[in-house]
Amino acid sequence: MHFVGVGGAGMSGYARAAHALGAEVTGSDGALSPYAERLGADGVLEVKVGHAAENLPEGEGVEVIYSSAVPAENPEREAARERGLKERPRAELLGEFTEMKRTIAVAGTHGKTTTASMIVHTLRAAGTRPGWLVGAPVGGGLPNAEWGEGEWLVVEADESDRSMLSLKVEIGVLTNVELDHHANFASLVELEGAFRAFLSHAGKAVVVWDRPELVALTSEDAADVEVIPYDVPDLTLESGGSRFQWRGHEVELKVPGVHNALNATAALEASRLTGADANGAIEGLAGFMGAGRRFQRLGETAGGAVVYDDYAHHPTEIAATLSAARTLAHKRLVGVFQPHLYSRTALLAREFGVALALADVVAVLDVYPARERAEDHPGVSGLLIAEATADAAQGKPVYWLPGFAEAEAVLRGVLGEGDIGLVMGAGDVDTLALRLVAGDRA
Repeated sequence: MHFVGVGGAGMSGYARAAHALGAEVTGSDGALSPYAERLGADGVLEVKVGHAAENLPEGEGVEVIYSSAVPAENPEREAARERGLKERPRAELLGEFTEMKRTIAVAGTHGKTTTASMIVHTLRAAGTRPGWLVGAPVGGGLPNAEWGEGEWLVVEADESDRSMLSLKVEIGVLTNVELDHHANFASLVELEGAFRAFLSHAGKAVVVWDRPELVALTSEDAADVEVIPYDVPDLTLESGGSRFQWRGHEVELKVPGVHNALNATAALEASRLTGADANGAIEGLAGFMGAGRRFQRLGETAGGAVVYDDYAHHPTEIAATLSAARTLAHKRLVGVFQPHLYSRTALLAREFGVALALADVVAVLDVYPARERAEDHPGVSGLLIAEATADAAQGKPVYWLPGFAEAEAVLRGVLGEGDIGLVMGAGDVDTLALRLVAGDRA
């Protein structure tokens, strides 16, 4: 199997699973990411940097797996077609993986990665040996994927390209539903239809946040599928964590915010359905310090500010993350945001501004385009969000810092002792966060 785009959070995990199952794997990507480096360090494959026809292995028994971000005109995909090799989207491969184990699939606009990571930790602590395919390292030094020796597989069910509909699911989890991928879904109604279809595929049970509009998405026709609504009615927020009761047990978390308590409850319900020991599962959550790039503490700046990195890229996620950061001891909360996708920026600029205004100081960078092109979205830049934030911030400082170089220079002057610097975005803004931590020590 040759993976095009293997350095991504998802594709690198699929390569790990294929390797564990005995396939000979190769792969390429446009740059050498941390995921790509770890694939090499763990002996899975050496990633070829850059896309070229010669990256394809010789022979006829080669399957080319590509991510949704890899276009048909990619030179490796073109070479595969010329040679008559089989091309397969990553969703098809993920679907095959879910047919090989009993699968827990976590869906939702927000919280998929954290909830799936929590499930992994609950199952491991309860004595099972699950496999997992998650879009970030799941915490505790574990990678983003492992095939595992046990009967269960934990995966994220991605709605962005509808790949969640390709999965064979025994236990489905739905955290929330909010319109996010505007290029693929014309309306919230259309998106809800996709989630309804996902839930209808669950063979045993669905775990759903207890909100009427979400519970209504569960199938009334599947009488043999258990519907389990979840919530956290009696939550005590603490500095950097929380406490709550779940089915007669006391649960303590070391990750902050209401949203993480909800994620943990969903994880516990999913684990319970597998037959996992409740005390073991709760112990696993007590030691959970977060998934990669999900409120991840990177260190301190030379000036004494603590820097966190978070994948938040939607207004709801930003508001939840900033609110969680407020539970930590701090002098000022400095929010740094890199918008992701021009389409999302154009449609949600005002909502982004309102959410970012929850910080004491805000810096907005330019858009990370991902699969989109600037020329297709004239007049759209991060400045739209910076202006919207200034409108909502009631006089708080708001900086428009398009590039990393100028952002680093300004932020190193802004961030002082006792501040929290919360760097957010789904692009490559984590590199800026790491540079801020390195500072003069780099």
